[in-house]
Amino acid sequence: AAGSAIGLGNIWRFPYLTGENGGSAFIIIYLFCIIIVGFSVMIAEFAVGRRTSLAAVGAYKSQSRNWTFAGVLGVISGFFIMGFYPVVGGWSLAYIFKSITGLLAVPEATGEIFGAFIGAPVEPLIWTVIYMLLNVAIVAKGIAGGIEKASKVLMPTLFVLLIIVILKGISLPGSSAGLRYLFKPDWSQVTGGTVLTALGQSFFTLSLGMGCMLTYGSYLRKDENIPGNALTVVVMDTLVAIMAGLAIFPALFAFGMQPEAGPGLVFIVVPALFSHMGNVGPIISILFFAALAVAALTSSISLLEVVVAYLIDEKKMDRRFATYISSAVITVMCVLSSLSMGKMSGVKLFGVGFFDFFDILTDKIFLAIGGMLITIFVGWFM
Repeated sequence: AAGSAIGLGNIWRFPYLTGENGGSAFIIIYLFCIIIVGFSVMIAEFAVGRRTSLAAVGAYKSQSRNWTFAGVLGVISGFFIMGFYPVVGGWSLAYIFKSITGLLAVPEATGEIFGAFIGAPVEPLIWTVIYMLLNVAIVAKGIAGGIEKASKVLMPTLFVLLIIVILKGISLPGSSAGLRYLFKPDWSQVTGGTVLTALGQSFFTLSLGMGCMLTYGSYLRKDENIPGNALTVVVMDTLVAIMAGLAIFPALFAFGMQPEAGPGLVFIVVPALFSHMGNVGPIISILFFAALAVAALTSSISLLEVVVAYLIDEKKMDRRFATYISSAVITVMCVLSSLSMGKMSGVKLFGVGFFDFFDILTDKIFLAIGGMLITIFVGWFM
């Protein structure tokens, strides 16, 4: 469950949203949402899952058929998140190899390299497909066999690498401006949109409102301590998010970059930082992006598992067939999301490209509604 929560939401998404929403004030609101809302919703999801031993839709249906729609909404949320998440997972895989093919040679060009990469018509698609195939291979076999074992090794590795990046970043001249940005709030930057973004990020990063934690809760033994498990996941997840901020912003300000760089922030700042580490820079870069890819994988697998579990439980499909059919549709969505960064940038849905549409639809709407529904369900019906 910690592997599911700790992923791109912390290391990729949290820093760029912090940069777009004014820094420290956003972080404080985000932490408030995590403590007051996120922790409570996670307990609720674990409780429903363990009590019913069923995935999202079946869990609601077993308690009240009138609530089946709430489970379906969770499955749809996970499905739409998978419409863009593997694209970023593919970026992580690509950067493992780019780290040894000249990515670090010119620190000042990391922004141009990233822009050219995501705008290319074919290369990011290849990496997205490779990333999806990894998801399919693991989910088709089941969760515990592969991903749990990998997480126990690579999650601690990610922690260690983040610490190395933080120490290097804060040692750079001018990094103190980044620390002020992270820890000295400017409340004049806060709007209603800031609060909505912080709330959405708290759901996204903890994998709440989409049936992931409910599904993992269904695998819990009856003697497991639910609040204790929930607290462990929340603390670990939030710690990684704060560490990601410390890894990015001191270096970003030291390099004179802009915090509003958007979704490419990690892929621009971190390689520039590694390029200042001499001969060990490429090695650490490879390890960092490998760990990031695994962190992404542990999250996307749980999202795919929600969809697959629905097809197994409700449509009585074989696990392998359910994995293959859902992954095929998701891959088509990912192709549209990836191309919306380049060749299809002119194609808009409600004024935004496919990548942003899937992101906004889930983050700003579906996840918060899903969280609200499960609290009402647990508090008043179960």
